[in-house]
Amino acid sequence: MSPKGSPQGSPRATGAAGLSLIRAFEGFSPVPYVCPAGFPTVGYGHVVQAGERFEAPLSAEEGEALLRADLPRYESAVCRLIEVPLGDLCFDALVSFTFNLGEGALAASTLRRLANAGRLVEAGPQFDRWVFAGAHKLPGLVRRRAAERALWERDL
Repeated sequence: MSPKGSPQGSPRATGAAGLSLIRAFEGFSPVPYVCPAGFPTVGYGHVVQAGERFEAPLSAEEGEALLRADLPRYESAVCRLIEVPLGDLCFDALVSFTFNLGEGALAASTLRRLANAGRLVEAGPQFDRWVFAGAHKLPGLVRRRAAERALWERDL
């Protein structure tokens, strides 16, 4: 198990497995598009913020830089919301989950409650519940949650 954070209290960093999972499921778009949740998005799942402009197509390097700039928010959320030590793959699975769904989803989830109770094996199947956008079950979310769960369970 890795420590919850560095001695300075900064969050853990997402590892190669988590980065690969996020890149694969977010996909790369060099131009802004509206994601299924209705947000303007560019690069590897970067939600375009007020005042940001992306008029020229992004290079893969620029998309990677945006992803790496976005990750600390979600890494910090996982460190703040999960009160038990997690292995690196469990951490990566939760960062991917939180990157996709937001901090509020993790905060309100049974997944979080079970993890914080130290019931990590029981927490794994909770990933499978987060596959809906509105009232619609999305195949892409089913695949993503299955990959996150598999990453989680590889660490147990």
